[in-house]
Amino acid sequence: MELTTLIGLIAALAGLLGGMYFKGVPFSALGNPAAIFIILIGTVGAVLNAFPLSDIKRVPKLFKIIFTNTKPPYSNEELTDLITDLAQLARKDGILALEAKIKDLKDPFLQRGLTMITVGMASELLQDTLVEAIEEMENRHQASASIFSQAGTYAPTLGVLGAVIGLIAALANMADQEALGHAISAAFMATVYGIFTGYVLWHPFANKLKRKSKEEALNKRIITVGILLILEGVSPNMIKDKLVAFLAESDRAASPTRD
Repeated sequence: MELTTLIGLIAALAGLLGGMYFKGVPFSALGNPAAIFIILIGTVGAVLNAFPLSDIKRVPKLFKIIFTNTKPPYSNEELTDLITDLAQLARKDGILALEAKIKDLKDPFLQRGLTMITVGMASELLQDTLVEAIEEMENRHQASASIFSQAGTYAPTLGVLGAVIGLIAALANMADQEALGHAISAAFMATVYGIFTGYVLWHPFANKLKRKSKEEALNKRIITVGILLILEGVSPNMIKDKLVAFLAESDRAASPTRD
């Protein structure tokens, strides 16, 4: 479970309910079927209009990514050490010695890159292939995150629409002042639902997906740079120094340069 997502949802809900309590708004006001219907079904409809089915099919998987603590097979620090070890092996026994290590690796992208250098792929072609794979991944992730970004844009606007519909219904029965007050109050619940789901759920979910995508892309760029340097015959220490530059300052002490 991704704890920040869970804690964030609990905190946001607590903020909403706490605000209602201190403002004297009864919690029963949240039970507004019309507002819920307009916001949830309306947002789903708007998203379906905005994206092809091939993108929509990925939504269940995206929720899994948001709510689970998914990590790459190797952390950036682990990759730095692993690639340095592979570079030492290649420098000592030759590039072909890496073939025996490929099947034991947990990262398919790393396996793919090492396979390419063991079969003699040219450096320029190898770089183009791996960089294009990363760019395609980033484009796919961006398209996925935009589903939630767009939902976050549509939901508040649909909240305004729901409020207008509610006001139309309220003004149609102005003779009963008490009923009118309740109707107006209920009308604005659609706006509450729209703003809450848009800015507490959908936009933050999109941001989390973008952040995870950047982390995965950085992980793959470390692999790409390391593989290219191994192919070029750069010394393991120099490769280590180069890869450590990708790490956060706080993580660099965990990956000291080897002798």
